[in-house]
Amino acid sequence: MAKGENQKLKMLYLLRLFEQYTDDDHALTLQQIIEKLEACGVNADRKTLYLDFAELERFGIDIIKEKRGRSTLYYLGSRRFELAELKMLVDSVQAAKFITDAKSKSLIKKLENLVSKYEASQLQRQVVISGRVKTVNKMVYNNVDTIYSAIGCGRQITFHYFQWNVQGKQVLRHNGALYRISPWCLMWDDEYYYLIAYDAASDQIKHYRVDKMKDLAVSDEKRLGQKAFQNFDMAAYSKTVFGMYGGTETCVTLECTNDKAGVIIDRFGTDITLYPSDKNHFTVHVRVIPSGQFLGWIMSLGEGVKITGPEPVVRSMQEEVKRMAEVYLRSI
Repeated sequence: MAKGENQKLKMLYLLRLFEQYTDDDHALTLQQIIEKLEACGVNADRKTLYLDFAELERFGIDIIKEKRGRSTLYYLGSRRFELAELKMLVDSVQAAKFITDAKSKSLIKKLENLVSKYEASQLQRQVVISGRVKTVNKMVYNNVDTIYSAIGCGRQITFHYFQWNVQGKQVLRHNGALYRISPWCLMWDDEYYYLIAYDAASDQIKHYRVDKMKDLAVSDEKRLGQKAFQNFDMAAYSKTVFGMYGGTETCVTLECTNDKAGVIIDRFGTDITLYPSDKNHFTVHVRVIPSGQFLGWIMSLGEGVKITGPEPVVRSMQEEVKRMAEVYLRSI
C-alpha cells in the first residue's frame, strides 16, 4: 500500500478523528475510520489500525471498542472535561461582565473544541450573550495577566484609573495622575474582577476594578505591604464589602425574622451565630463596611431585617430612609 502524503501525521489525525467524531452516543467503524483518514491524506488498513489503537491506549487515550449488532464500533471514552463541566464553564463565560461579547464568543468556541462536534452543538445552544451588560474594555484580559505577573515577581504596578461620565465617555480619576500601588491578589465579586492592593501613600488596603484600568505596567520597584497583608483573609474581606465600596469595617447588629436566616447565612457564611430573641426573631452580629450599598441591601430585605446597632449605623439608615422618602414623596 502506497503511503499517503500525510502518513507521518497518522497518529495525530487518528486522535483528532476520535475527538471530533466520537462520544458516548456516536462511534465509528473501522471502515469509516479508514475513509476519514484517507480524506486527510493518510492510508491505513485494519491490521495497522489495531496496533495504532493499542499505542493510543498505551499513551493514556481511552479508546472504547463496542459490539453493536453485527458492527464493531470504536469511540473516545473519557475526556479531560465532561460535557456538564463545559456547560458550566460556558455559563460562567457568557455571564461574566468583565468579558467582552467578542471575547466571550471566542472563548466558548475554544471550549467547543474540547468535545465532539455533536456535543459542541449543545454548548452552542446555551450561548445567549447578546443583550447582556458586558464590559467594553478589551484590555481586561491583558490587565489580569499583567497583574498576575507583577504579583509573581513581587513588583509594584502603575496605571491610570477611569470612570464614566454622563456622556458615556471615560474620564481619568485623580486628574489623570498615575496610580502606583502594590498588587497582592485578585478577587471576582458581582461578576467583576477586582485587584486587592496596598497603597503606600495612604498606608491602606484598597481595591480597584480591573476593567477600569488603563496603561497598566509592571514597575521595577519592589512590592510593599507585607505587614498589612500578613494576616489578610480574602474570604472575610469579601463578606465585609458590599458592591466593593470602601469604608471602615464595623460590627453591625441585625434583628431578623426567622425566615431571613437563609438570606443572612448565604451572605455571611455559616461561621456566624444566630441568637434567638423570641420565638419569631433572632439577632446576629456581622462585620461589614456600612456603605450605602449595604444600607440598600438591608432595605431590599423588607421588614424582616432591622439594624439595631451601633448607633451611628442606625442613624445612617434613618437618614437614608428619610432621604429616599423625600425623593419619592416630594410630588405626592
